[in-house]
Amino acid sequence: MNDLLERLARKHDVPAAQLFVRHGGETTEATLGVGPDAAFPLGSLTKPFTAALVLTLADDGDLDLDEPLPKLPVTPRQLLTHTAGLAANVEQEPISRRRWAARQRPDALVHRPGELFSYSNAGYVLAGHMVEDVTGVNWQDAVESILLWPLRITPAFVTGKTERKALPGHSGTRVITDQSLPELEAPAGGLALSARDLVAFALHHNAAMRHDHLAGHRAGPYGLADGWGLGWAVYDETWFGHDGTGDGTSCHLRFDGNTVVALTTNAATGSALWQDLVDELRSDGIPVADHRPTSTAPEASAAQAEALTGRYANGDALVDVTHENGRLGLAIDGGPATPVTCHADLTFTVPGSPATPGRFLPGRLLQLGGRTARPHAPDGGTQ
Repeated sequence: MNDLLERLARKHDVPAAQLFVRHGGETTEATLGVGPDAAFPLGSLTKPFTAALVLTLADDGDLDLDEPLPKLPVTPRQLLTHTAGLAANVEQEPISRRRWAARQRPDALVHRPGELFSYSNAGYVLAGHMVEDVTGVNWQDAVESILLWPLRITPAFVTGKTERKALPGHSGTRVITDQSLPELEAPAGGLALSARDLVAFALHHNAAMRHDHLAGHRAGPYGLADGWGLGWAVYDETWFGHDGTGDGTSCHLRFDGNTVVALTTNAATGSALWQDLVDELRSDGIPVADHRPTSTAPEASAAQAEALTGRYANGDALVDVTHENGRLGLAIDGGPATPVTCHADLTFTVPGSPATPGRFLPGRLLQLGGRTARPHAPDGGTQ
C-alpha cells in the first residue's frame, strides 16, 4: 500500500498523504511525507461531524429533527440533507454565528424547503449555530467534548485556537499556510484530522446518519453522490462517506459494513489521486464506491442548447450559460466562459482534474457541483 500511495502521489504531485484501509478484517495504513497522526484540513468532510452533533442532541431529546426553526420554515433534518433551501454560500461579512443566524429570513431562501437538493455551506453554519444555542458552548468545544474526546482524538481546527496544528496545503508550487475559511463557517469546513481519525469516527458515528433521505427525489445530489443521509453522502445505496476540499487540500472517506477507506492529502490535485486510488483498489478486489455519472446520450441539438442559455443564480453565486459555435459555455461569477459538452439528456461535463459533472433539470434549473441554481430575473432575483 505504501508503494501504491507513493506512486500515485508522485503522479499527481502530492507532497504528503495518509491512506487507511480496513477490509476483510485486515487493516493497512500508509503515509507519505508525514506521520500517521498529522492533521489535514478536512474542508467539507467537517460536515458529518456537525451532523453527528445535531443527532446526538436529538437523541438526548434536546431538539426535534422535524420541528421548524423559530425564525425559518426549515427543519434540522432539512439542514443536514441540504434540502432546506438556503443559499450555497455564506453571503454576509464575517460576524458571529449568533448574529449571522439572527439575520436569516424566509424571503432569503433560494428554494422552497424540501423542494430539492442544493448543497449548502450556509445550512451547516446554521446547524452549527443550533448546536451552540442548545449546548451553550461554541462549536469547537462541542466537537471536541461530545464527539472526539470519547474516541481519544485531539482535533485541529483551521480557525481559532487549536492545540494540534494543521498541515499547510499546496496548489502547484504555492504553499498555503493558513486556510481562508472564516471562523463563521467553521461548522461547514473547520476541522483538521488524520485518516486514522476519520476511520475511528466512521466506525463509531451515529447509525441514524446511514439512511438515504433523497431516494426518488426529483433533484438529488447529482455530481456529488447517489443519495444523501443525515450528514453522510450515499454511494451505490450501501456505501457512505464524504469528500472535502480546503485551500490546497483534498480528503475522502468511504465505508460500508465491511470496508473503510480514508485518504488525506495536502494538495489541490488530491481529488485526482483519489479517483486513481479508487480504480486501483477496485482492481485489487476492494470495491470502493464512488460517484462518477456519465452519459451515453448524443450531444444536445443546437435548439436544445440555445434554450438553456441565460444567467442562473443561487444566492449571490451566478452562472452565465452561453451558446456559440454549437458549444455551450459556462462562466462562474463573472469569470471566463469554459466550453462544456452538453448531451441530449441535458447532462454536461465541465473540464478539469477531475471533470465536474452537471445537469439541467425541468423548470430551468441548473445543477453544478450539487448546487442548484434558478434563472436570474432582471430585477436581480430568481424566477
